[in-house]
Amino acid sequence: MQQLLDIFRDLPGFLDQFIQNHGLWVYALLFAIIFAETGLVIAPFLPGDSLLFTVGALSARGSMNVWAISALLIVAGILGDAVNYHIGKWIGPRVFTKQPGEHATRLERALNRKHLARAHAFYEKYGGKAVVLGRFVPIARTFVPFVAGAGAMSYSKFVFFNILGAVLWVGVCVGAGYLFGNIEWVKRRFEAVIVGIIVVSLIPLAVEFVLERRRMKRAAGSAGDALKSTLS
Repeated sequence: MQQLLDIFRDLPGFLDQFIQNHGLWVYALLFAIIFAETGLVIAPFLPGDSLLFTVGALSARGSMNVWAISALLIVAGILGDAVNYHIGKWIGPRVFTKQPGEHATRLERALNRKHLARAHAFYEKYGGKAVVLGRFVPIARTFVPFVAGAGAMSYSKFVFFNILGAVLWVGVCVGAGYLFGNIEWVKRRFEAVIVGIIVVSLIPLAVEFVLERRRMKRAAGSAGDALKSTLS
């Protein structure tokens, strides 16, 4: 575990060493990491934004071709989310088996078809935004496509936002690394920069959460006013 943490703390050094020892196999390694992080719900701990930023920085030094690695990682992200979606779609109906009203434990009551139907309605309404924004949020990017599949979000709709999210995610993170990763100040404070990237990635969800809370309060206020008018 400590070795993994050391790798995450010095991703540029690890990838530089890997390129020196294995050359073009670094492309396969990076493809596998991005595919696993987005495609397997058991691998949310793998680096995402920080890895892409590092890839951009190394590409700017000439260690990799920025266009080739960006295209490869976009494909890895798209395929990963597609696999995760189908896993969720396959497992979902088998997990959400308890019908409402049956005698059930608290966990079983939480995992019933009524909640699956609600998840379907949620993703049909907000799913595109969730799939795209989820790409930029650590851990969430691993689970969003799985829940989309379990919630039966239509695959045609999922495919569009899957591709859009992958292009934006890889493009923004690799592009930022390519443009800023080799600035001396950034190189000296690489860990702090990565933390900053993670914080920034959470801002869209925080904004959406605040806006949704306001919409709910306005809706509740409107319903209360309508009820008062009816009673009066």
